[in-house]
Amino acid sequence: MTDLILSESLAATRRRLAQALVNAGRPADDARLLAVSKTKPAGMIRAAWQSGQRDFGENYLQEALAKQAELSDLEDIVWHFIGPLQSNKTREVAEHFSWVHSVDREKIARRLNDQRPASLEPLNVCLQVNISAETSKSGVMVDELPELAAAVLKMPALRLRGLMAIPAPAEDMAAQRKPLARLRQALEMLRERFPDAPLDTLSMGMSADLEAAVLEGATLVRLGTAIFGERGTVAH
Repeated sequence: MTDLILSESLAATRRRLAQALVNAGRPADDARLLAVSKTKPAGMIRAAWQSGQRDFGENYLQEALAKQAELSDLEDIVWHFIGPLQSNKTREVAEHFSWVHSVDREKIARRLNDQRPASLEPLNVCLQVNISAETSKSGVMVDELPELAAAVLKMPALRLRGLMAIPAPAEDMAAQRKPLARLRQALEMLRERFPDAPLDTLSMGMSADLEAAVLEGATLVRLGTAIFGERGTVAH
């Protein structure tokens, strides 16, 4: 993909998000685009950055660290870790990312808190919810959220921002909206329980269900294919 084509794809994706916000009756700045750049080379990320994109999501830690090193001159780039998070990865994630979307247990949150360098701002955290109750998916169940949220809110190096989910695929809009509505309702429940927490983020919606997610209140939509094209091999 040439830089020009990528710029055009990014512009088209932004227009799609903007139209979805209009259709939902929401302000134009009510949701932002998280460009999922896993398996894409650093050069493509740089081209997207040059077209104004700032938030990038990565799933694979070692691949992400290599790209971060190559793009270290882009001082205002914002890195989000959105993949499954094991204990042996928490230190480098805590040191090199601004956001983590995939916290689903207290042990992982505790390690991120303890390993976050004091020189950095608190790490923005979303709790990953297994909103479709799929055995193959990571994430906490909705009824377990209050206990996990209460624990994270006590961790000074973390800033609990909201919830993330990857619902099971669905074909039509109504079916897509159901699990996304459950995630929105879960965030509303946490806001009532923890009124002083900065719970302002719903990380949901991908290329196939962006419109449904925006209708249900998404504030961060995670799009990769729509911007960068089909997945290739992992970049090294």
